[in-house]
Amino acid sequence: MSDNILLIIFKNDLTNYSKEQLRYISEEGVWSIGQMYDHLIVVAHEYLDNMESCAILNEEHPLGKTKFGEQLFSNGGFPPIKIRLPEELNSPPNNSDSKEDLINRMDQLIQRLSYWESKVDYINPKNKVEHGGFGWLNAKEWYVLVEMHFRHHLRQKVELESYIF
Repeated sequence: MSDNILLIIFKNDLTNYSKEQLRYISEEGVWSIGQMYDHLIVVAHEYLDNMESCAILNEEHPLGKTKFGEQLFSNGGFPPIKIRLPEELNSPPNNSDSKEDLINRMDQLIQRLSYWESKVDYINPKNKVEHGGFGWLNAKEWYVLVEMHFRHHLRQKVELESYIF
């Protein structure tokens, strides 16, 4: 599945939710659909920021991925488990965006991803930026991570939708 197709599907699905459904939290510690979208968008931009850093680096980096990072890329995605970040990195995502705000933010993300689609393969693969859990990633790996992360949240999306439909 193309990187943009999955994001377009997520964006189009936003039209199915009312404001109340977007913000509905079924229980403490469970995100709303809107929070999941906010998380996906924020993290995708962080990944693309790191990809862009790789594009402008003037120094190659010899280190590679962590064991988990190697497994992640070898498997082509995250394991089918819930991953909880350490508490200091786990503040709840924004739950106040409207459907229109989220659609606009998704459009901006899709546009940014599309801009880099034809350029990312030409960035020196030895230019790397460190990910806290996956090790040193090059531009292509950061780019691919966007789609992997969205794909990882498909199960959560289905679960959250089961609470509102």
